[in-house]
Amino acid sequence: MSSDPTDTFRQEARELLEQLEQGLLDLEQHPGDGDLVNSVFRALHTIKGSGAMFGFTDVAAFVHEFETAFDKVRKGLSPITPELVAVALDAKDHVHHLIETPDATTDAGGAILSALRGIVEPDRFPAAPMAQSTVIAANVAPQPTGRWRIRFKLPEDALVHGTNPLLLLGEIADLGPCEVTALVDSVPTLDVLDPEACHLGWQVDLTHSDPTAALDDVFLFLKDGMELSIEPLAAAAPEPVSSPVLDILAEDEPLLEAAEPVAEAATVRAQREPKEPKAETAERASTSLRVPAERLDELMDRVGELVIAQARLSQMAAQSSDGNLKTIAEELERLSSGLRDTTMGIRMVPIGSLFSRFRRLVHDLSRDLDKEIEFITSGEETELDKTMIERLADPLVHLIRNSVDHGLETAEQRIKAGKPVKGTVRLSAVYAGAEVAISVTDDGAGLNAARIRQKAEEQGLLTPESRIADHDLFQLIFAPGFSTAKEVTSLSGRGVGMDVVKRTIDGLRGKIELSTKPGEGTTATLRLPLTLAIIEGMLVRVGNGRYSIPLSAVEECVELPAEVATHSRGRNFLDIRGSLVPFLRLRDMFNTPGEPDTHQKVVIISSGEGRAGLVVDQIIGNNQTVIKQLSKLHADLETFSGATILGDGTVALILDTSRLVSFGQAHEEKYRNTEGRAAA
Repeated sequence: MSSDPTDTFRQEARELLEQLEQGLLDLEQHPGDGDLVNSVFRALHTIKGSGAMFGFTDVAAFVHEFETAFDKVRKGLSPITPELVAVALDAKDHVHHLIETPDATTDAGGAILSALRGIVEPDRFPAAPMAQSTVIAANVAPQPTGRWRIRFKLPEDALVHGTNPLLLLGEIADLGPCEVTALVDSVPTLDVLDPEACHLGWQVDLTHSDPTAALDDVFLFLKDGMELSIEPLAAAAPEPVSSPVLDILAEDEPLLEAAEPVAEAATVRAQREPKEPKAETAERASTSLRVPAERLDELMDRVGELVIAQARLSQMAAQSSDGNLKTIAEELERLSSGLRDTTMGIRMVPIGSLFSRFRRLVHDLSRDLDKEIEFITSGEETELDKTMIERLADPLVHLIRNSVDHGLETAEQRIKAGKPVKGTVRLSAVYAGAEVAISVTDDGAGLNAARIRQKAEEQGLLTPESRIADHDLFQLIFAPGFSTAKEVTSLSGRGVGMDVVKRTIDGLRGKIELSTKPGEGTTATLRLPLTLAIIEGMLVRVGNGRYSIPLSAVEECVELPAEVATHSRGRNFLDIRGSLVPFLRLRDMFNTPGEPDTHQKVVIISSGEGRAGLVVDQIIGNNQTVIKQLSKLHADLETFSGATILGDGTVALILDTSRLVSFGQAHEEKYRNTEGRAAA
């Protein structure tokens, strides 16, 4: 992990900018929500303070003006409008650009701020840039109505944690004319002075109507551990005079000297004694830790090797009569299982962290295409491996863009079709056995099979006499260079996006399903495994070969009835409590030599809403399966999703349950069609 503090700032700033973006998008839907306004303002305030602390002066200056303009909204002087949200989102993008590429030169910030000022205060512009804010504040502040004495002392560890008192004093000076005096009566002698501790206090005599709320924002992250008092002064208080501290603040130079100490006034502690919250703050800070993803990958590899070694030890213990060895093997199995689950849990991330990114995408597409769109998400709590979530971002972007651009009709077309003007795009995630199904659904016009076929024939993917089912025809959408768009635009027409979706999902051992109803909409479903690392598996034997079935896909195990085993060739259905379940004979599928066992077993598996049975010779038991990817030579084997190493060093192939269920459903459909023709 990099020790550069600016990397830490960038990581935290990305989170704050994401929070800012979500807050702005929420405000567009709920413009009267004061909590959302305060949340946006706090995010801006934190970015500004942290940016100045880490030397990102351009960021601090821009966000200061952004914050000043948005303060009009917080005070109720300017309403939340779609135009304001759009410009604020552009400002957020500019802040991100300044943080990620601080050396790049750009003039976009001035235009964005001008547009922002024009919306929140069209009659006159607010204060000039941050570097001059101390001097100008006295000129543009509203006419003062009272005098206040503010006395504060920061926590002793404030400087260590990066707090800059000059910035705090500068923010107070922005509120109105004031006098600043340093309180040095708590400064110890040199022999006991801690150079990293903050020993100074400050007294500020401020001219303002009521600074209480504004000071709450200034000391937003310090109130728990500081001393703060705010007292009104007599109306006859003298006018403010020039202060050396204000002069130094205006010149942005270090504080070199302090005024004479003054008598200490009665102090009101903000919350409690400083040392108590300090311990609580440290405790809260220790609850999370940033770790590079590469270290988690390495940890997962080590856990995988441990699981294989533990399986080998368990197999040796099962063949031994040594009671101590059996006890140790059982204890190691329990510990390795717990370690595996813990490691997997560290890598699992709620998919909501990915879904939230697409709100901005839909917002911008709605504005660019002039289409009213309602974006609905569900299943945000569904968890996936972090690596998979990162790789899913691009495919989902292309699917959503495709739904908005190609799927949803224009307002005029929707009115003619009797639909609401506002179109709907749904993004959902659900667990489906050993998989997660992520669906993108729109209520648009649906896929045009005739248009897709025409384009496929033009590109040579089909011949005019070819007969193809709609399901297979729709899969041609994912062919490289395929597009039904009549013209190339900034959003579509080059036939690249859906090809990216197909290649990425194939790389994740997933599959894509398309379903459509003309005039009602289209659903694209991505079916993905929960993880690419370790799973619980059921080990079975077919002939002399051993195979692993993901345990999360297993519903139950039954014995294959003798009469079914001998007389059901070509029919292959079991009656499971009144439901017909197709079953597949793995011995036939894998061309296994030799005679089957006398008492064969059927493992009932599920994938989505489908079920199928797998006929095996023996069910050996459960095992922890470390997934190893198949080589490129075997990548086209659709019935296997990977391989694992067993305790005795042999290899067992992992069955792809979703593919096998699809085979079973196809067999069931074929049987029903045959029965229907026979009845006719």
